[in-house]
Amino acid sequence: MQRNNIFDYQNYRYFKWAVVLILLAYVGYLLFEPTVGHYGGSVYGYTTGTISALMLVWMAWYGVRKRRYRSSGSTQDWLSAHIYLGTALMAIATMHSAFDFGFNIHTITYGLLLIVVISGFFGNYAYMIYPREMTENMGEDNLDGLLLRIADADKLARQIALLMPDDVNNIVAKACSETSIGLGLFEQLAGFQPNCPSAMAVQHLSVMNNTLSAEQRKLYRELYSIMVRRESLVRRARQDLMYRARMGFWLYLHVPFAVALLVAMLAHIVAVFVYW
Repeated sequence: MQRNNIFDYQNYRYFKWAVVLILLAYVGYLLFEPTVGHYGGSVYGYTTGTISALMLVWMAWYGVRKRRYRSSGSTQDWLSAHIYLGTALMAIATMHSAFDFGFNIHTITYGLLLIVVISGFFGNYAYMIYPREMTENMGEDNLDGLLLRIADADKLARQIALLMPDDVNNIVAKACSETSIGLGLFEQLAGFQPNCPSAMAVQHLSVMNNTLSAEQRKLYRELYSIMVRRESLVRRARQDLMYRARMGFWLYLHVPFAVALLVAMLAHIVAVFVYW
């Protein structure tokens, strides 16, 4: 029975195509070397350049097709080809360049290609791994529910802390007022807050039990339990935002750079035919 998987689609059809294309390009690179050495303007260079340009335009069309046909079944073969042929394109373009790089439109085009392909790799990883990790992290909860539970924990922890010594009250107040969840883009992508007040509060409270009176220890145990639970909720909320941010952010890198790549490729072609 054939599995519905973009990587082994149709018995690894596009993986085999990619391998064949890379091998043909490599064999051509070895066999057809001009007397002056490899360069992009040779017959081999024009051939691999034309193939690369056609592949790039075809793969750019995948984004249009994906939005036109929303169902996964209608685009699964295109996505599989997009992944494998994109990898092959990177190899073919490298041989097309003859490893001759400099500060010019040709190298800029190649650099943009690397960014687009590598960001595509990350996008595939994100959509394969993160949805499952999001489910494992959240369970039956949702982000709004976690934030409400954190707010309830804040309220209860503050009430108990008012009955404790000032140093305990200050630690709890700092944790409740200074803890941030996805406040900025970096924090969302990283999934943590540097020197997190919630984690530091739990750490400080864990060594304060011996400094309290017998009457305060019962309240301390309740407060410590709330703060540990609260820190766990904060961590889960940050993880959920991190997965969401990373799954969305790669598109803001992949798509604009793909458009820039198409423009740079056109400039590259014009420059070749006008100045070479």
